[in-house]
Amino acid sequence: AEAAEMSDKTQTALICARGGSKGVKDKNIRPVAGKPLIAHSILCALQSRYVGRVIVSTDSGAIAAVAREYGAEVLARPKELAEDTSPELLAWRHAVASNAALFAGKNALFISLPATSPLRAPQDVDAAVERYRQGGCDIVFGIAPSHRSPYLNMVSVDEKGLIGLVIPGSKAVRRQDVPPVYDITTCVYVSGAGYVETCASLMQGRVGYVEIPPQRALDIDDEYDLYLADLMLAHPFGAMKGVKP
Repeated sequence: AEAAEMSDKTQTALICARGGSKGVKDKNIRPVAGKPLIAHSILCALQSRYVGRVIVSTDSGAIAAVAREYGAEVLARPKELAEDTSPELLAWRHAVASNAALFAGKNALFISLPATSPLRAPQDVDAAVERYRQGGCDIVFGIAPSHRSPYLNMVSVDEKGLIGLVIPGSKAVRRQDVPPVYDITTCVYVSGAGYVETCASLMQGRVGYVEIPPQRALDIDDEYDLYLADLMLAHPFGAMKGVKP
């Protein structure tokens, strides 16, 4: 009975997707493997064991139409929360305030699934929900092992035009000799409405994590990323195998 209760699909997932995009025009509705980019996140959310409804927060009529076509509800986002410089946290707070009954219930979670992660799998969402429910953290991020290390092969350029390690002083020459480092992905965030409403920044509190395989952690930022996503969905590799486009 407890397992059934834990996977009762009563949660709501939020997808924030504004219309303006400098890197890729109309990014959120660009086709990827035959579907608009945002459709992948909507369908992934609805395949989660815990998500029963999806709300897309957007300032764009075109994105709203696509969102409804793929089974999401739409929340109109005010223009001032959809600028290039608008913090995503403010869009989250607007969604919470606009749907207080959904996000403030006794067992309600706040789940954010950015539209720019078309390769995430439903099990990534489920794992983040389960990690948050274990307790001990205010929010859960998805992270992926980084290909580069600030101890080994990440450098910054100084005022003389020379490079040096981001974290200098290490005598290590092998990855095994330095602490593992991770990239924060845009795959999934799980928290509670209270933390979203009160935190000064998402990293302010106790941040838990779930590890996302690098093959599923792609964040769409430019045309090259769109090309890679299309390729990965058409020809799955590694941890992408079995993930439906």
